[in-house]
Amino acid sequence: MAGWACEPESFITTSMRSPHPLSDQIFALSSKIRVLPVVHGSGNMAQMVREVMVSHTWDCLAVPLPPSMEDQVSEGVAALPVVSVVVLPEDHAEGAQRCSYVPIDPCQPVIMGIRVAHAEGLPCAFVDREVNRFEASGWAGPDPYALHTLSMEAFTAATIPFLPPPEPATARWERLTWMAFRLHELELDHQAILFLCPLVDWPWVRHAYAQRQSYVLPERPVSRPSRWGVNPASLYFVLGELPYVTQLYEERRNAARSDQHLSIDGIKELLLESRRQWLAGRGSGSIQESHWVTPQLLQRYLQYVRNLTLLEHRLAPDLYTLVLAAQQMAGDDFALTLLEVAKTYRFQSDDSQQPFLPSASLGLGELQDPDGAIWQASNRLEGAPLVWRSLTLRPKPPAPQKRSWAYQWNPYRQCSWPPEDQRIESFAAHVRQQSLGLLGADQARVETFHSSLEDGLDLRETLRKWAKSFSRSAWDLQVKVIPPARGRIEVLVFFFEVPADPQTYTWRTTWYAEHQHESTLSFYATPFSKNMVGPGVGQARYGGALFLFPPRAIPDIWENPRFDFTTSLEERLLAGACAHSQEEYVAVVSPVPLKARWRGIAKRYGRKLVPLPLHRFSGQTIARLRQFHVLNGHEIRSYAARFIRE
Repeated sequence: MAGWACEPESFITTSMRSPHPLSDQIFALSSKIRVLPVVHGSGNMAQMVREVMVSHTWDCLAVPLPPSMEDQVSEGVAALPVVSVVVLPEDHAEGAQRCSYVPIDPCQPVIMGIRVAHAEGLPCAFVDREVNRFEASGWAGPDPYALHTLSMEAFTAATIPFLPPPEPATARWERLTWMAFRLHELELDHQAILFLCPLVDWPWVRHAYAQRQSYVLPERPVSRPSRWGVNPASLYFVLGELPYVTQLYEERRNAARSDQHLSIDGIKELLLESRRQWLAGRGSGSIQESHWVTPQLLQRYLQYVRNLTLLEHRLAPDLYTLVLAAQQMAGDDFALTLLEVAKTYRFQSDDSQQPFLPSASLGLGELQDPDGAIWQASNRLEGAPLVWRSLTLRPKPPAPQKRSWAYQWNPYRQCSWPPEDQRIESFAAHVRQQSLGLLGADQARVETFHSSLEDGLDLRETLRKWAKSFSRSAWDLQVKVIPPARGRIEVLVFFFEVPADPQTYTWRTTWYAEHQHESTLSFYATPFSKNMVGPGVGQARYGGALFLFPPRAIPDIWENPRFDFTTSLEERLLAGACAHSQEEYVAVVSPVPLKARWRGIAKRYGRKLVPLPLHRFSGQTIARLRQFHVLNGHEIRSYAARFIRE
């Protein structure tokens, strides 16, 4: 599949910048300390941390976390790729339980640093100040994807003017001055220290270190920290990257494969996996209908996602953008499949989590502990701020709800859904026009040009006659003459699957028009009672259909004994069409060429068939037309739109 690209080179490159030494002029606090400003919750920044750590010689890693969390965080890092959280209770004098937590996320730069340090045997120093109330610095930083084309110096220099400064004598200022003091202590014992400083705090930690600012001693922790597992359903609120992309990072790590471009390639793999699962869930159907999400459509999807992302002043898309674009280009089913795949993280299954480790659920600013209590929670490694945004997707109802709706169905009442009627009637009118055009094309003739080009120049016939002529006087132009088709197409037949399985298409009936703009419709379809999508709303799928327009009442062809000579659903539907057509021609749309037995049935009733191949129309259009809904009475139309998925 084509890439994200053929777009500006600034958006995606072919290779990540090679690791380089940290600038002594910018990132050095002293001859012993180098600072690497990090943006939390970014796989790209985690890659940068790993590259810097393995390409240089260090004897200590300083991280912006309090010492009370060291043991629990180390245990969590050792348990990766299983994700957990280290929770530190805080002062809750106001009544509500409060805590701060550290997500043990493989794509967190700080966690990546600790992970590499453990693998390399480097000591880790937790240099943040102990506080009874942690106050997160809410700030939407730049997209670290820019590090693919920018140096770390340029990235940080462009960011500094927009960093929010700390207020003096605040909790944040006290944390910054304490970290600066701890760095002074560390350089007494170590010669090469790497400090992973949050980018939002880096200029002021540097200032406090250089000025040897006075500091305030740490506070006594309210309680000891605990490490809990994470409910798989809430991983999206814990991980900095999408859970599926985080899974890809871990799979590449386990296989010792490069993950250099995974922040974007992971989106492509997410898209392909969603398409695979979406196809698997569509069941039986023609290849044309099932595979209309083509590589070309996916390329346009990626370009659309790129445009939406740039409109939000980002370089890499978030989950909302991915799902919104999927809904608009491929419908609710595909968008829901992509959403479910994006939340997948196979390492977090119940079997993989330690049996003695209780699980917590997290949301935006909230945490539910294993006992069910709700805490107000602050993320100590918070990346880009998360916000709620609404997007209307209609998921499939659960099986017990479907059964309940089926039991409540009144078998003596049913009607159609008007928007679908209008859609398929418009399509049938379009097919009738194409059928008439084919009738005229069969009667086309070629004439020598005199005064009019008629219906266009027939270049093939002109060249053929020129090749046979020996004198210039015989070099005449040949033009096409297509006489208008006489008569009309009254009956139109659709075969969506050939052969149709009688065990699948068990619902066979005839519907009569509600008004003069509708056709008389006879069809065979899947039973709607097997797929209830709402109270009084069932969903079925056409196998074949007969449209008679202008509408008139006809006997139900499925109960009429005069058609008992037929041996299949297609033959019976075609026999009914030929028997009730008042015109000579009957249009047949089919995925296969006309069969000899079909022509024999038409000849039996003195009719002629006009074939149109089903692949003449897009698979997306056919798939949308085949699906229709049955309502349990006209009053259901007042609320059916709430349950019908387009």
